[in-house]
Amino acid sequence: MYRFLLSRQWVILTLVGLVLIPVMIKLGFWQFHRHEHRVARNDFVARSLAADPVPVTELSAPGKDVSDDVWRRVTASGTFDTKGEVVVRLRTDADGKSGYMVLSPLLLTDKADGPAVLVNRGWIPSTGDLTKFPEVPAPPSGKVTVTGRLRADETDSSGIKDTRGLPPRQVMRINSERQAQSLHRPVLGGYIELTDPDPGAKGPEPVAAPDHDSIGPHMAYAVQWWLFAAFVPVGWIILVRRERRDRAAGTAPAATAAQPDVARTAATPE
Repeated sequence: MYRFLLSRQWVILTLVGLVLIPVMIKLGFWQFHRHEHRVARNDFVARSLAADPVPVTELSAPGKDVSDDVWRRVTASGTFDTKGEVVVRLRTDADGKSGYMVLSPLLLTDKADGPAVLVNRGWIPSTGDLTKFPEVPAPPSGKVTVTGRLRADETDSSGIKDTRGLPPRQVMRINSERQAQSLHRPVLGGYIELTDPDPGAKGPEPVAAPDHDSIGPHMAYAVQWWLFAAFVPVGWIILVRRERRDRAAGTAPAATAAQPDVARTAATPE
C-alpha cells in the first residue's frame, strides 16, 4: 500500500523534510535569541537614560573602555577648545540627510597638559567644498557645564571605515585615543553626546535619543520558522495520502475492466 515510499523520489523528499525540520527550529531559536537580546538592550538603555547624571570622570578615564556604561547620563565642566574642534564626515540626521557631526574637546582644567573629554555637539549639513573645513556654529564661550549621554569610542567593530588622508580637521570615527594624539593631551575614553545646554536654532542639530521601545520583528520571525517546521511533517502526510489516493484511483479502472473478461471466460464451455 505504501511501497511507493521506498521509491527514489519519496526517499529524497523524506530526507529533505527531515533535514529542514531541525534547521527551521534552529533558525526560530536564533530569531528568538535576537528578540531577547533586543529586549535586554532596550531595558539597559531605558535604565541608563533614567539614571541621575554623574560626573563623567566617575565612569571614564584616559584610555578606558566605557562600553559597560554607554547611554549613562553624565556631566562635565570646562572650556571648549575651538582650535581642537573637528568634524566627523558622512553622518546623517534624523531625516537621512548627509552632513557632519561636530566634535569639540571640552578642557576639564586650565593646565596645558590637563585632561579633556570629547563632546559631540550635534549634526550640521554638508554644503560647499567638502575638502574644506565647514562653517561650524561656535560653542558657548567661557566655562560651561554640559550634560549628555556617554558613548563608546568608534573602532573597527563599529563598521565605520577609518579613511586616511582626509582634509585637515576632518575624521571618519569618533575615537578618543586618536584625538588625544592630535590634541597632545590626555582625553577621557569615549565621548559625550550633548543634550544640555540646548544649542538653539543656530547651533548644531542635537543627536536624537536612542530608540528603546521598538522590539523589532524577531519574535514574529521566530514563530514563522517554528510554524514552517511544524508544517513539514503535516505537508508530508498530506502528500503521502494524496499519492496513495491517486495510485488507488489509477488502478481501480483496470481492475473493473478485467471483470467482464473473467466472467465471459468462466461462461464459455471448454
